[in-house]
Amino acid sequence: MKQNKRVLVGMSGGIDSSATCLMLQEKGYEVIGLTMQVWGEAPDDAKALADRIGIKHYIIDERTPFKETIIKNFIDEYRSGRTPNPCVMCNPLFKFRILAEWADKLDCAWIATGHYSRLEERDGYIYIVAGEDEKKDQSYFLWRLSQDVLRRCMFPLATYTKPQVREYLREKGFEAKASEGESMEVCFIKGDYRNFLKEQYPEIDNEIGEGWFVNQEGVKLGYHKGYPYYTIGQRKGLEIALGKPAYVLKINPQKNTVMLGDADQLIAEYMLIEQPNIINEQEFFACNTLNVRIRYRSKPIPCSAYPLEDGRMLVHFKEEASAITPGQSAVFYDGRRVLGGAFIASQRGIGLIINEMTDKIKTNNTSL
Repeated sequence: MKQNKRVLVGMSGGIDSSATCLMLQEKGYEVIGLTMQVWGEAPDDAKALADRIGIKHYIIDERTPFKETIIKNFIDEYRSGRTPNPCVMCNPLFKFRILAEWADKLDCAWIATGHYSRLEERDGYIYIVAGEDEKKDQSYFLWRLSQDVLRRCMFPLATYTKPQVREYLREKGFEAKASEGESMEVCFIKGDYRNFLKEQYPEIDNEIGEGWFVNQEGVKLGYHKGYPYYTIGQRKGLEIALGKPAYVLKINPQKNTVMLGDADQLIAEYMLIEQPNIINEQEFFACNTLNVRIRYRSKPIPCSAYPLEDGRMLVHFKEEASAITPGQSAVFYDGRRVLGGAFIASQRGIGLIINEMTDKIKTNNTSL
């Protein structure tokens, strides 16, 4: 039988996971640390902290499977003309899956991480809720976690801000740790992702190579370096002079073209999403206060969502939305509570779908 006070903590060696270990230890939990070596060398800080506070600590080498799943997906998405978010893939497929497996091996009832989010149980479901620190809130990245995993999760930093976590570590005598810098958002990339693509996929320039910048009418404007090096909404680094600011509107990997245009051409009233993970569909589709974030740290946009027969959804924005980027996540909130999420799909053919759904959308808007 599992011991209710035994918890496995995912330890990176950074500020947040270190504070998580200390907080749980203070509350009387038997803490065990697990460090996943996924890229480069394993962090020595995690082992040093474990030794200092007297907890068991395991380091597991997951570099090969990480490269075969998360890195491969990252490269494949760019090759498909999409813009990936590796953290959204890593959390369910890798990080929390491994934590759950090792928690079972080590007879831990709970798993914990240093995410700035909290959990709330309502009507038998576990919901992720945005953390108190708006700048560090990580609820956006967790939408793909299953109910089974969420039921055994702990996020001790939920009610803390980053400055408060640093102060907590100082009070506990970890001054050096409290003063450390921020960790990178994507753990395996230092600098520009384009350089990383070239390192991991050396044949990219030979296989894809230069293509054409075009306008909405298909008129060629000049050469680009290859469509994987661009993302929807991008303005800087285009290296083309058109006499006015230009933005990436669309990417066509089949033709290796990148469409450029004005900022107002990025504005969208609708969006197609795919592979949804909705916690309670009845609540989700009935929610009159539904909001969606279409990228990390973007402001929530009021919206409605409609299921399509092929499993996708059509999202209708009630305020201005810009730069709909296939591959990124659309995460839905009711206030601060996450109701679910999905991947932003290709927007090809959206006009026909909008026409087919017009009556349903009008009826819904009238009833609000």
